[in-house]
Amino acid sequence: MDNENIEDANLEDRTNVIYDSEFQVGQITSTDLYHPEPIQIPTRAGKMHQLYLLELISQHRHRQINNDNLERELRRTQLITQLLESEKCRDVIRMGLEAFSQLCQKLRRTGRVKDSTRSTVEEQVAKFLHIIGHNVKTRTMSFFFHRSEETISRHFHNVLHAFYRERETSSGNHLDCIGAIDGTHSRVKVPRVDAPRFRGRKDHPTQNVLAACGFDMKFTYVLSGKFYLGDAGFMLKPVILTPYRSVQYHLKEYSLREPQNPKELFNHRHSSLRNVIERCFGVLNKRFPIIAGDTEPYYSFETMRNIFLACCILHNFFMGVDVDQSIIDEVDRELLQECNIDRSQPIQQRDEEYRHAALLRDNIAVKMWNVYQTL
Repeated sequence: MDNENIEDANLEDRTNVIYDSEFQVGQITSTDLYHPEPIQIPTRAGKMHQLYLLELISQHRHRQINNDNLERELRRTQLITQLLESEKCRDVIRMGLEAFSQLCQKLRRTGRVKDSTRSTVEEQVAKFLHIIGHNVKTRTMSFFFHRSEETISRHFHNVLHAFYRERETSSGNHLDCIGAIDGTHSRVKVPRVDAPRFRGRKDHPTQNVLAACGFDMKFTYVLSGKFYLGDAGFMLKPVILTPYRSVQYHLKEYSLREPQNPKELFNHRHSSLRNVIERCFGVLNKRFPIIAGDTEPYYSFETMRNIFLACCILHNFFMGVDVDQSIIDEVDRELLQECNIDRSQPIQQRDEEYRHAALLRDNIAVKMWNVYQTL
């Protein structure tokens, strides 16, 4: 037999081995797939055999991937079901089941948070609420929800963007006084070169957030032609009335004796009304630790700015459909113990605007005092 016939005979023997009727796909193990024995098959026919084996391997791995995806999907479904049926719902996502359902439907109607073949609106919103309500990292959420960190991050920003785009405002009314105004500091992460611009009273960089709220404890925006009540840290202006300097102010101080003159009465009522903004911030920080902690945030400055806005919108939503009285009571107890109000005011040039604001404040104080004396 010549060399060509010998090669063809060897090829035929090897072909019979590979296509043997006893060879079954189910007999292939993971070791065989990822560490197969080298097969030396010459000529063009050998390449066809290699392609056949690769097809078998890919089919087996595809079945494995499908099974893994199905198992993860089942775990996610069970997790969401247990969350919504558990008494721990409020602890996990900071709201009750009914409020959560209303919020999901509201976001679904905007069209900015959508159901997909692998993720419902409820799952995306639950992950967002858990992150801002417990200040946890994306990698932690990835473990519990059996999602990649990229998917968790994408869902988080989808919901955040929906809140940012659908921001709402509301206003209250108390004669011409429409609410109270104050500022708070929330820690941010910025490049080191920009840190000095964001450093104030604290050692770490913060964003200085100015907010106003109505007397229904919902955050609002400034409206022209009205005025807000600001603490001693603000300049006296026609749109921001501050308390009188060197006059009793804190509510606890007036528990010992009644106001004795128009300025004290003004400060007493100023304190009782402006107290609502401190209560708002207190409840906001307790609901959403992501904006209240002193640890460096996981997100950029721009994202933290949007997160703060989203938390305010959620706060307003909660105050309408899911009031947590236990948090409000806790904040009220803490504020009652505080008596460290700074009565010092910044040096302010007494220009025309200041004189107009001072006259407005004096007129209000006198009118209140006249009514108070007749009671």
